[in-house]
Amino acid sequence: MFRAIGLMSGTSMDGVDCALIDTDGQDQIVQGPSSFLPYSDDDRALLRQALAMAKDLQNRDDRPEFLAQAEQMITQRHHQAVERILAKHKLDRSTIELIGFHGQTVLHRPDLHVTLQIGDGQALAQALGLKVIYDFRAADVAAGGQGAPLVPIYHQALVKAAGLSGPMAVLNLGGVGNLTFLSDNGPPLSCDTGPGNALIDDLMLERLGLPYDKDGAMAAQGQVHARALAQLMAHDYFRQSPPKSLDRNAFSRAPVAALSNEDAAATLTAFTAASVAALWPFLPESPNEIIVCGGGARNPTLLQALRLALPCPVAVAEDYGWSSDALEAQAFAYLAVRSHLSLPLSFPTTTGVPAPLTGGRLAEPK
Repeated sequence: MFRAIGLMSGTSMDGVDCALIDTDGQDQIVQGPSSFLPYSDDDRALLRQALAMAKDLQNRDDRPEFLAQAEQMITQRHHQAVERILAKHKLDRSTIELIGFHGQTVLHRPDLHVTLQIGDGQALAQALGLKVIYDFRAADVAAGGQGAPLVPIYHQALVKAAGLSGPMAVLNLGGVGNLTFLSDNGPPLSCDTGPGNALIDDLMLERLGLPYDKDGAMAAQGQVHARALAQLMAHDYFRQSPPKSLDRNAFSRAPVAALSNEDAAATLTAFTAASVAALWPFLPESPNEIIVCGGGARNPTLLQALRLALPCPVAVAEDYGWSSDALEAQAFAYLAVRSHLSLPLSFPTTTGVPAPLTGGRLAEPK
């Protein structure tokens, strides 16, 4: 068993999730404490500048202007997040064998064979005095895979540990949505479903200066506009077979531009649910249940939209003793251990990589 801390800063750009687990990188998982370090308004503004700059990047090693500043900030905030969990839970630093450092995705274009998660793994290892596994996605994309999602193998381990059988699905709703389909035999099947919370978050920030639609309250007051929803669902992505993945900014909010705040939020919330439902024809069979995690699991309006759109029961991570908030951070602790052991992180059925493939780079303090 290895003791590892996982770090995740997702496409919602709300902050750093940090979680400790003990695991063998396979079937044994003991979930430990978790914590969250929120980004400041200035941090989020810098990340948005970095996103805008990254979209035209030709070389993933380049760090012009705001991108360099954002990478330094990301590394500092992840250092702070680890120090916080160590202090809060009185964890002995010497017992931590690995840090799984996802970094912040600023560009994901597998069609161009490029993915970029900023964050200086070597600087973080030096600051913490601990081994850090980082840059998890690059090897998969270089081998012809989508580079995402990477969490399905952890979803599979959790479902097995919970004793669940038959076809199941786990849906992570961060900035982007991704779904893992699990049967009793064989590797997981997975892909990005489409928008998670990103479009709703961007709408709230642009119109009201708020980071997100808390509890889906704005969407609950609005009406879904069928025409705008149909325009959103006309995107080519929904007709592509998995494995497939996408960038946070793959979709436009233009179809809801003329709607009221309430109706726009309601329509974008329905769009997230409809994009998940659009994956059903590509699944081998309908799952017995879908378990929702990520920030979307905290949005009752979105959960209700999913229940109306999907032909199976909808549960949340907490129904099985998991943490909606910490699950992805736990996953990158788990993936760090698998990387250390040279075990596969991705599979033909999850990212489209030609063969099961490990990934990640090791940074050690000097």
